Amino acid sequence: MTHWLIAPVVLPAMLAPFIVLAARYHIGIQRVFSLAGVLMLIGISGGLAWAAADGTVMLYQLGDWAAPFGIVLVGDRLSTMMVLLTVVLALFVLIYAISSGWDNRGRHFHALFQFQLMGILGAFLTGDLFNLFVFFEVLLIASYGLMIHAGGTKRLRAGVQYVLFNLIGSTLFLFALGAIYAETGTLNMADLANRVGLISADETVGIRLAAVLLLLVFAIKAAVVPLHFWLPSSYAEAPAPVAALFAIMTKVGAYAIIRVYTLIFPPDVAVTAGLHDTWLLPAALISLAIGMIGVLAAKKLDRLVAFSIIGSMGMVMVSIALFTPAGIAAALYYIVHSTLAGAALFLISDLVRAGRANLDLTAQPPIAGATLTAGLYFVGAIAMAGLPPLSGFLGKLLVLDAGFDTDLMVWIWAIVLGSSLISVVGFARAGSILFWKAKSVEGDQTVPPPATMSYVAVGGLIALLVAHTVLAGQMHRYTNSIAAQLFAPAPYISTVVDTPGKLSDGTKTEEDH
Repeated sequence: MTHWLIAPVVLPAMLAPFIVLAARYHIGIQRVFSLAGVLMLIGISGGLAWAAADGTVMLYQLGDWAAPFGIVLVGDRLSTMMVLLTVVLALFVLIYAISSGWDNRGRHFHALFQFQLMGILGAFLTGDLFNLFVFFEVLLIASYGLMIHAGGTKRLRAGVQYVLFNLIGSTLFLFALGAIYAETGTLNMADLANRVGLISADETVGIRLAAVLLLLVFAIKAAVVPLHFWLPSSYAEAPAPVAALFAIMTKVGAYAIIRVYTLIFPPDVAVTAGLHDTWLLPAALISLAIGMIGVLAAKKLDRLVAFSIIGSMGMVMVSIALFTPAGIAAALYYIVHSTLAGAALFLISDLVRAGRANLDLTAQPPIAGATLTAGLYFVGAIAMAGLPPLSGFLGKLLVLDAGFDTDLMVWIWAIVLGSSLISVVGFARAGSILFWKAKSVEGDQTVPPPATMSYVAVGGLIALLVAHTVLAGQMHRYTNSIAAQLFAPAPYISTVVDTPGKLSDGTKTEEDH
């Protein structure tokens, strides 16, 4: 199964140019190949996740060059779970884009969509910091094309702002990589895990600077305050299916923080002591508060959803910043929840947009299909606000439990509970204006209701949220096993950098573990 590790990167990389070259003027063919590609990715990703579930660390060496000299892809519980989450999300987003006609409002949607998947999946699977930078740039270029899909002055302006902020992050990333390579002579993550611990206490300035720069880069990707300014306008102005897919992009930043700061710069390494709790946790708490205040203050539905993404990332980062097995497990459970809930809300906002002149939170005539759309909004709002019985409530309980024994327990509990109350008020206010007060406004409704498959796509994401709730026990046990593997990285390191003892497919034997 190890050789299948390259497939999530190669398959979309091959599909994208094929769609451009062979099916440029045939939207039907583009749709067939794009859907078929995503379905194949789901099958491959499911197989990889199954193979990694028992703790196996899979390795693929491009060109058969061993690490740290060659490019490697690594599959463990964390990376394969994130890959599977991405492709499942992509399926429902693609169904919505096709059924709503968004894919036919501009050129090269499906090719850019495949390149976007290539960048995201490559970032999750790479075992090398430089190639993490490369995949960041791939998804940045593709995401810019998707963001300005179908044109418009506001969309173009938001896209430029998005690119500028992320180019700043890319520049800082290069500085960090240069500092790391100058200090250690390698950029392979497993090799770095061995070498960073060997740096003497009086020579830590360079590597500590690199660790801070990397944290800033990943915080930009994760939209952590005060590096979040690019997100509200970018996500609100993007086409709804694109914004829904972007729900996983902020999680790339969270994934990178988890991977790098448990493997290369764990809390017990002296060279980065104090970095995690001193800077990351306060910024995460502020992100959570600002995100949910933005939900309450938003004057448009799409910006309300965008600010809820910032708030949900604040919740994720609060749990990650604890850097304990319980905290990481809670963060991973909440990552799955917030990705599905955020994507569903962006698609629901497009269902509302289809029947209104705009997304302003003002009373307007009822939209076609208002009953079903209101029901979906109600479930999505409950999920994002963290009310029982859905997985958002369970995820917040896990985060609160993980922070119970910390010095900042009072702050964590106060901000999490307070922001939850604020988000409930914000979502309730928006829902009452959109669906309840609309009944008192007279007007002719001549716009037809959205396509049935659009409701199916949103309903599929809601169904996954329900499944995430029903299977919460199994999911939490699995995220606990992921956290345990992250905090005991010896098998990961030995699989990547120790060539003796490997099986022919690149995995380690149980004796080697």
